[in-house]
Amino acid sequence: MARNRHPILRNALLVLGLVLIALTPIVGPIPGPGGIVVFGAGLVLVLQNAGWARKLFARWKRRWPRAGHYCDMALRRPSFRRRQEREKADTKAAFGAGPR
Repeated sequence: MARNRHPILRNALLVLGLVLIALTPIVGPIPGPGGIVVFGAGLVLVLQNAGWARKLFARWKRRWPRAGHYCDMALRRPSFRRRQEREKADTKAAFGAGPR
C-alpha cells in the first residue's frame, strides 16, 4: 500500500509517474503501442501515490462511466474485479441459479 511507503519514496514515484505521463506525446509516434504503455505506467504510479489523483480519477469515472470502465479494465484494478463479480452475482440472483 502506498500509504505505508516512506514519504520520499512515495513522492519520487509520484514525480516519476508524472514524468512518464509527460513523455507520452514524445513516445506516441514511435511504432507500436509504446505511448499507451508509458501513459498507463505513469497513471498507475500517480494513482498509487497521490490521494488527490485518486479522487480526481473517481470523479472522472463518475462523469464518463464507459471510459472509466475501460480504464479500470486496462489497469486491472482490484475494485474493478470486485465490481464485476458483484454484478455477475446480482445477475445470477435476478435470473435464478441457472437453467432447469
